[in-house]
Amino acid sequence: MLRSNFWLIAVPLILTIAAGAAGKEVRKMTTLSITTTAFAQKGAIPSRYTCDGGDMNPPLAIAGVPAGTKSLALVMDDPDAPAGIWVHWVVWNIPSETREIGERSVPAGAVQGLNSWSRTGYGGPCPPSGTHRYFFKVYALDAMLNLKPLTTKAELEKAMAGHILAKGELMGTYRSTR
Repeated sequence: MLRSNFWLIAVPLILTIAAGAAGKEVRKMTTLSITTTAFAQKGAIPSRYTCDGGDMNPPLAIAGVPAGTKSLALVMDDPDAPAGIWVHWVVWNIPSETREIGERSVPAGAVQGLNSWSRTGYGGPCPPSGTHRYFFKVYALDAMLNLKPLTTKAELEKAMAGHILAKGELMGTYRSTR
């Protein structure tokens, strides 16, 4: 009994000391809010924002951006794609004061990266079959990112590591009419 109590106390203490010794600051992640007037959380994405319609980004609203935010980043992807996660939109260096991204627009100063079609810009939902989920993920960052315009989602995520102050997520669904 004494031996098992020792480990219950020792392990968390050792991990805490190791984190401090490594100079790692432990940050509490806050949550951003990302919403749209186009559809409800977990609701159906209207076809105008897909390959079956106008193929334009929906209007987005961002709230809860924490103090110290230097820029925002946005990723839209589909984890239900047959070939693995399909990236629809990659944007970074969105000005920190941005609270709305209009329909069919990108905030001034923001940079767009490559989507899974190897194009820059928004590529709307276009599932080959069935209903897919689409995640709009917004990140508050403590830095501006020095990335080339043809950056991929994976490269953006690597550059964001250690700089994320808060994040939020909006999920919508779409079933192609084709």
